[in-house]
Amino acid sequence: MKRNLLIITLILGTALVFLPSCDNSGYSLNKFRVDIATVTPVGQNSYSLLLDNGKSLWSAASDVRYVPRENQRVFVNYTLLSDAYGDFDHLIRVNDIWNILTKQAIELTAANADGIGNDPIRVNQMWAGGDFLNISFMFNWGGTRPHMLNLVNNTTVEHPESDVINLEFRHNAYGSTATRAWEGFVCFDLRPFQIEGQNEVKFAIKVNEPSGERTVEVIYRYNRTVSEVIADMPIPVITSNEYY
Repeated sequence: MKRNLLIITLILGTALVFLPSCDNSGYSLNKFRVDIATVTPVGQNSYSLLLDNGKSLWSAASDVRYVPRENQRVFVNYTLLSDAYGDFDHLIRVNDIWNILTKQAIELTAANADGIGNDPIRVNQMWAGGDFLNISFMFNWGGTRPHMLNLVNNTTVEHPESDVINLEFRHNAYGSTATRAWEGFVCFDLRPFQIEGQNEVKFAIKVNEPSGERTVEVIYRYNRTVSEVIADMPIPVITSNEYY
């Protein structure tokens, strides 16, 4: 879904509007929440959503047309319709839904280094949630060509032996002029980095920021029950993902 939106700030999981009308189940149809979720298609057009806190939602009704894709990350504005239903924690009405740029990490080699690039990019927030590395970022954009973002394992350099996985968040501006700031959001699948017999993985992620290089440390925990999950929910910035 493409939108000509620049910046919409959304408070995850806490955006609630309270109005007096209610349905028979006690849920108000005028309340809504906004969360990050991962899509699981069911059939051609139906889908469920898995929140980063482990709760599962079934899209029983929708105000928008949406074509689901497996493991697509989204921002979803929804209204609770019921408590547990079958295998799901809630039935919901989807009020709106935005695709987030969702990618796999790749290897950086001498052959593809030029194409991956290493242009400056500022990380606003970076954390692991829902089996993904979630990054709110900002770069300077000139509007001439889509930029490219990647999470890479840099095989052209050696890293000291340790229990930390070293990665890099890379940005290719393709020589774009820096006429204005652009804020966006991207998610990278962390499941390929899971190690059998362990319940967490530590990352050191290097970023080339305008002020210089810095390394962000992230801990990715997995194999946890819903009751063990504590979702760290920063305030992201939603933009159209057609530019990345």
